[in-house]
Amino acid sequence: MRLSTKTRYGVRAIFDIAYHSQAQPGVAAQAKEIARRESIPLRYLEQIFQDLKRAGLVESKRGPRGGYHLKCDPSAITLGDVVRALQGPIEEMFVAAWDDDRKDGAVTLTSRQVTASLWRELAAHVTSWFEGVTIADLVKRGDELGLPRAGAGQPMYFI
Repeated sequence: MRLSTKTRYGVRAIFDIAYHSQAQPGVAAQAKEIARRESIPLRYLEQIFQDLKRAGLVESKRGPRGGYHLKCDPSAITLGDVVRALQGPIEEMFVAAWDDDRKDGAVTLTSRQVTASLWRELAAHVTSWFEGVTIADLVKRGDELGLPRAGAGQPMYFI
């Protein structure tokens, strides 16, 4: 199983929004700031956000106070949701090409068919694990590791 770069960046971007928005409630996260903090190319990040918007995980607002925010609470978004939005069904990452060994219309049992149930079982376990981890869990990990939050402890200036 291999997660695409798009998926790994997408998880980091959603985490970034959830983690840093707690320090600045009501403030939308700007893509350029997320790209800078997460070292993700801005144009690629914007493409990722389009997929996340289509999946109903994030919303965007245009304008000077615009940016991105999560469409629902971080505890309601699982890693499985993000993976499916950016890479498709998790189970399909384990599917091998089926080559039926057909001879004279009969199907001969092959080792691929014998081990296929193992891959389906593994896919079910991995899917279950992805569904068991929420973005809120990642935020908690960030707190436990002492990851600094954007804007936390910084003075605010008003003109």
